Amino acid sequence: MFNYMQRISVEQLLADYANGRRDFSNVDLSQANLFECNLQEIDLRASDLRGAYLPYANLSRANLQGANLQGAELGNSRLQMADLSQANLSETNLFRADLWYCHLQAATLIQANLRSADLRQATLTNADLTGADLTDANLEQAEFTGANLHRCTLFRAIAADIQAALYDETTIFPDGYRRDDSAEDEEGT
Repeated sequence: MFNYMQRISVEQLLADYANGRRDFSNVDLSQANLFECNLQEIDLRASDLRGAYLPYANLSRANLQGANLQGAELGNSRLQMADLSQANLSETNLFRADLWYCHLQAATLIQANLRSADLRQATLTNADLTGADLTDANLEQAEFTGANLHRCTLFRAIAADIQAALYDETTIFPDGYRRDDSAEDEEGT
């Protein structure tokens, strides 16, 4: 898993993308400034985007499977139908991001800011949301089977169905309260 990762400049990325290239898998774009970039359907599988600046970017239908986006700025970005499965989104700012129909299976979202994010029909199966903030997030028909919601805040989250998720007394539910019982009692795990 220690493949050589090619560093690519933002200018080169944008020029190649404008010329029709979509496959940018396994590239190093850490700390890149991609403010308001339109990169729909881009393939950034296994790429390094740590600390990248992507607010208001359009990454709809992008393939970011296994990408490292730790600490990235993705506030107000568009990620509808993007594949972020197994991606590292720890400490990432996804405030008001559009993650509608997004694939986040087994993604790491530890301490991610998902306040007011749109996660309608997103798949978060087995995702790690430890310490994540989902205050005011729209979770209508989102799939949380096996997701870790320890120390997670779901205050005022819309349509949160987390019965199949893993939660405990550190989880703050949509009503603002913590529960004494845990998913382990209900799920038998």
